[in-house]
Amino acid sequence: MSQITTHILDTARGTPAAGVALSLCREEADGSWTPVASATTNDDGRVSGGLCDADLELPAGNYRMRFATGEYFAAVGTAAFYPRVDVVFRLPAGGEHFHVPLLLAPFGYSTYRGSS
Repeated sequence: MSQITTHILDTARGTPAAGVALSLCREEADGSWTPVASATTNDDGRVSGGLCDADLELPAGNYRMRFATGEYFAAVGTAAFYPRVDVVFRLPAGGEHFHVPLLLAPFGYSTYRGSS
């Protein structure tokens, strides 16, 4: 299993958010962001196989998951306030699995450190 996984639920529609493009980047010492992975959620609102190669252990540091929420809401014909959602989190050393779910609505969102 990948070290980082996600699941997006469209709480306004009561369904998984399928077709949401997302990216994962690592923050460098100078504050810039280096791309690590990108994917699109499947019909269950998840990224099949996780965001990264299962054998890859990401180094400790700050990471950003960027969800293309504006494009998703446009595709389902819903007006929305947030064109994207950025979730920045700290990954410790050791290769532990992290699940970063996103609960999404047209005018709000929530996230938390989840379990697989």
